[in-house]
Amino acid sequence: MTGGRTGTGPSAYDRIYEVVGRIPRGRVATYGQVARLAGLGGHARQVGYALHATPDALEIPWHRVINAKGEVSARSDRQDESIQEQLLRAEGIRFTASGRIDLERYRWQPR
Repeated sequence: MTGGRTGTGPSAYDRIYEVVGRIPRGRVATYGQVARLAGLGGHARQVGYALHATPDALEIPWHRVINAKGEVSARSDRQDESIQEQLLRAEGIRFTASGRIDLERYRWQPR
């Protein structure tokens, strides 16, 4: 397990990775939505930290997590933003002319 485990349950990072792993192809979730589903409501930034720290061996669809505006979040390496956008487009997700994703259409709604 990862992410500074304390106690006997899964760490916050493990819970985040589990939620992100459930986001289906062709859908997106916001950082805040992932935080809520992982039991970490109000900690959207922690989702970003967890995704940045994802071990290479852990294959999760990190690219399906976007910000609350429906945008790919800015990163220090602009190439990462381009990769995320390309991966989303390859799954059939369309961007508006201003670079946003229609959350009403593409947001994941888990049961």
